[in-house]
Amino acid sequence: MRAIRRFTVRTVLPAELAALGELVHNLRWSWHPETMDLFAEVDPVLWERVGHDPVALLGAVGPDRLAELAADRRFRRRLADAADDLREYMTAPRWYQTLPDAARAIAYFSPEYGIAAALPQYSGGLGILAGDHLKAASDLGVPILAVGLLYRHGYFTQSLSPEGWQLEHYPSLDAGGLPLSLLKEPGGAPVKIRISLPDDRVLHAQVWMAQVGRVPLLLLDSDVAENDSAARDVTDRLYGGGTDHRLMQELLLGVGGVRAIRAFCRITGNPDPEVFHTNEGHAGFLGLERIRELTESRLSFDEALEAVRAGTVFTTHTPVPAGIDRFPVDMIARQFGGGNAWPTVPVERILELGAEADPGRFNMAVMGMRLAQRVNGVSELHGEVSRDMFKDLWPGFDVDEVPIGSITNGVHAPTWVGREFMELAGRELPSLLERARGWEGVQKISDTEIWEIRRELRGRLVEGARARLRQSWLDRGASPAELGWIDDVLDPEVLTIGFARRVPSYKRLTLMLSDPERLSELLLDPDKPVQILIAGKAHPADEGGKKLIQQIVKFADRADVRHRIVFLPDYDMALAQLLVQGCDVWLNNPLRPLEASGTSGMKSALNGGLNLSIRDGWWDEWYDGTNGWAIPTADGVTDPDRRDELEATALYDLIEHEVADRFYDRAADGLPRRWMEMVKHTLTSLGPKVLAGRMLRDYVVGLYTPAARAARALAADGYAPARAFADWRLKVTKEWPGVRVEHVEASGVGDTPEVGASLELRATITLGDLEPGDVLVEAAYGRVGPHDELIHPEYAELTAAGVDDDGRAHFTGVVPLGRTGAFGYTVRVVPHHPLVAARAELGLIAVPEEPVGMTNGTLR
Repeated sequence: MRAIRRFTVRTVLPAELAALGELVHNLRWSWHPETMDLFAEVDPVLWERVGHDPVALLGAVGPDRLAELAADRRFRRRLADAADDLREYMTAPRWYQTLPDAARAIAYFSPEYGIAAALPQYSGGLGILAGDHLKAASDLGVPILAVGLLYRHGYFTQSLSPEGWQLEHYPSLDAGGLPLSLLKEPGGAPVKIRISLPDDRVLHAQVWMAQVGRVPLLLLDSDVAENDSAARDVTDRLYGGGTDHRLMQELLLGVGGVRAIRAFCRITGNPDPEVFHTNEGHAGFLGLERIRELTESRLSFDEALEAVRAGTVFTTHTPVPAGIDRFPVDMIARQFGGGNAWPTVPVERILELGAEADPGRFNMAVMGMRLAQRVNGVSELHGEVSRDMFKDLWPGFDVDEVPIGSITNGVHAPTWVGREFMELAGRELPSLLERARGWEGVQKISDTEIWEIRRELRGRLVEGARARLRQSWLDRGASPAELGWIDDVLDPEVLTIGFARRVPSYKRLTLMLSDPERLSELLLDPDKPVQILIAGKAHPADEGGKKLIQQIVKFADRADVRHRIVFLPDYDMALAQLLVQGCDVWLNNPLRPLEASGTSGMKSALNGGLNLSIRDGWWDEWYDGTNGWAIPTADGVTDPDRRDELEATALYDLIEHEVADRFYDRAADGLPRRWMEMVKHTLTSLGPKVLAGRMLRDYVVGLYTPAARAARALAADGYAPARAFADWRLKVTKEWPGVRVEHVEASGVGDTPEVGASLELRATITLGDLEPGDVLVEAAYGRVGPHDELIHPEYAELTAAGVDDDGRAHFTGVVPLGRTGAFGYTVRVVPHHPLVAARAELGLIAVPEEPVGMTNGTLR
């Protein structure tokens, strides 16, 4: 018989052990080894059995053992020290508290969070990044308040059929068995969030809280009695269901998330966020809810829009249009129109925000960008790709000027770096991680010490992989008697390559199988053998991804190679930690430039692993020729099979002739000295760059603090500046069709321009009813291409020199001739206002109808 309901009965701790509950319910333990050691001491055998899950540990430990611990003075002393350390961590000023003019609080929205394996609310890189973002914010004291959804079935757990086909399982999660607590009103009633739906339906949600160090994480849960069955299932699983289901999830995350924040701040006294960070388009509706709040406080829609944009940061994570959520327009119109309309937020204005090239689709990323004054990608290359991908939102501007910047992702070292390396760093280089300084000191650590840690981590990976592989074969129907061969799978002394990630087609899981016989030769080389560990999940609806997994599994099942290549199912944070710590080489071979950033290779690098990767994402900007290997890309080859063949051949050649050669080139003392040179250089060159602390500092300095200043500026004096700015924007937008560059005169260089001379410009501009102060007139100049296009131009501002009676304004300025060869210039006009963050922000530009300028020194 099956139970009709499942819940967790929590233990009652003796008063002497009350601090244990405090430690368990702050997820700082997930990156604090000393606290984990304390949990292990509660019951070492049980600790292993529950998979290092402290909540499960407290749910399973017996009262007799708790009584023993309560009477154990040594344990109580260790517990008190751990509790004191946590309290000091939670309250002491940190880096952020030294900053002037910083945001009082920042709201961070993400559909998934990878905090710890014990809280399975993530599917892949987006969630893991979000988890690292919160942990780094906690360590730096950044006052983030995070929002997500609580999925009762998480993403899914993965197993394999006897034929190697991915099978999905959705175990029920009981919130009472997770490190969570309900957000409650002062009287003790749970906080309830309500969202009106069409047809007089209402979506209700309660709010669970996870404490991630100093960062509160609010998770909305629709599985409440007030909801009908469809509404209860809104938070059933991550990235599950159809379009209607996805829309409900994103409404709850965005609209419900803002309402959850307001309730949390009201109850706890936490400052209301000044900045709202939208992590990908899933949470884009948060901007609409904030507009609703302000319009109900007597701002117009346009005034509220400006106030909201000023304090919003939008991060895009996808380099392909297919990765963006898009809904049918009529579905959005039904949700926000008719009898369900918000009185102060016209549905027509909402639809304008998400409008894209396809008039029948509502684009969540496009809405997110229109609702945010600051937008960024997650690596330099991804920033370039994003500017090209969304350039149509800013017509008339060069791609380089599209206002999408980039902050390259980072990883949280205490979560991902092996304890042995963390202890070595703490002993030898104490400022390495805390202040991100002193990485050059890695060169002073002996090769022997680093190599022995690498061997220990590799051995731990082999041991863990064997256990997981055995369980996988048992799940596939094998009997224990026929699995003796697993005892000899993998070798802790063999060069170990890891490949683990989600399995969409562009990540090319099976590129290594392009030539199976060549791969077999590499694996079985008698002198320089290679072993490969592979993990990854395909989306449940991605049949193509599942076929790729099956191809890998079938190859790894071959009796001649199965001791050298393994597929480990159910890729999760625990397995990821084993892999990035134990692998010597991290392999990544996406189809360039479709990897937005990718962070698993960063984690490997911090553990002394070397990257073997296509130059995509973060590796494109930080590969320096000696901190790993770049797989050549067959750019320009349009036949995908031919491109795969060429890049696979390059991969095989690198492994055979460079990677394996260097790994097995041993000195007289048995150490691979040339390999260790690369390891040390990798740690020195990449260490300070790949840290999530660096990433958070970049967000704070480059985005959060400017956004907070802009939001405060517009909110001053009862939002009077927001009203004025909205009026100015409406005026400029209305008058812009009449703005023209009428005439440009050039003088000062004669018939033979020479380097060092200056070109004097005088431009006549028709402004209509605009004032000269409403615009910025610039000369764009520099190298020109074969069609007279300016290539990466420079800009010189022209100064207003008077206005004629007919309204024509004159602007003058000087252009330096600083280079030889083909040179050109033009003049353009863009809106100008102190509250505009980028020249292209309004998407308005005026340029001459006919080209003006000179090429090769000839005036035209």
